Amino acid sequence: MSTPIAIIGTGLAGLSAAQALHAAGHAVQLFDKSRGSGGRMASKRSDAGSLDLGAQYFTARDRRFTEVVQQWRDRGWVAEWTPTLYNFRNGGLTPSPDEQVRWVGTPRMSAITRALLGALPVNFACRITEVFRGEQHWGLQDAEGQSHGPFSHVIIATPAPQATALLAAAPKLAGAAASVAMEPTWAVALAFERPLDTPVEGCFVQDSPLDWLARNRTKPGRETTLDTWVLHASSAWSKQHLDLPKEAVIEELHGAFAELIGCAVPAPVFSLAHRWLYARPAQGHEWGALADADLGLYACGDWCSSGRVEGAWLSGQEAARRLIEHLGR
Repeated sequence: MSTPIAIIGTGLAGLSAAQALHAAGHAVQLFDKSRGSGGRMASKRSDAGSLDLGAQYFTARDRRFTEVVQQWRDRGWVAEWTPTLYNFRNGGLTPSPDEQVRWVGTPRMSAITRALLGALPVNFACRITEVFRGEQHWGLQDAEGQSHGPFSHVIIATPAPQATALLAAAPKLAGAAASVAMEPTWAVALAFERPLDTPVEGCFVQDSPLDWLARNRTKPGRETTLDTWVLHASSAWSKQHLDLPKEAVIEELHGAFAELIGCAVPAPVFSLAHRWLYARPAQGHEWGALADADLGLYACGDWCSSGRVEGAWLSGQEAARRLIEHLGR
């Protein structure tokens, strides 16, 4: 049996690479520090139903990604979301009509990554702290001091700051990852007993601590009797309040939400806050993926590409393509 390829991270980029390698007949072994797959596409089950706290929706522009999204739709993994959208700027709400097709996972965003993971072998709750080269193969060490391996190649599919440390064996790749600035986002979920008296189902926000809000239950497949909302703070506000206690974050963003939504907002019957330390790259790059093919070390993620969900999937495909191409030489 061939030596497997290690993939660190089970967000969309890591799973995209895993799928492509598996389809080409290569054995893979996945690792993730979290208890489940998804990365920033993860969803949280709560008393208010399933909540998409990270990626809110995604679009498909690249032909390859468009084709795969159609396959996901046919399998029931995704559905089109057609919210009544607004803009908030200069203190007022205005409709935001556009022709953009928006997709969401059903019945939650993490349904996509759970389906992609399928039966692939994975070590959850396993934070890899070191990637090291042996005489012929790669080994991994986790935070508990356990070693994993041997592996023929390693693909690192984590946010750039985490990838930097794991790429120490390839200084050029580590330098590229270190140059990527990632921005944080505070996410808050609020649920109300009765529906708020507003037509807003999604809103792009300016001039506020918030930059996005969504009526979560308007997304296909979300079943809850409560009126649930997900609020994303702006990167600037999140940076300024990075270490604010969660209760204070909820209070501040609930207040900002009440100011802009244009109707009476009571106290929520449910609330939670989640800090995404590496929510998105400050700017996109055109690397596709990072690779030291001779060494057998690769990195992928939305930060290697457009910064969008589509970019994460394409980056995973590119890492797998380069690895397969090198093996075929």
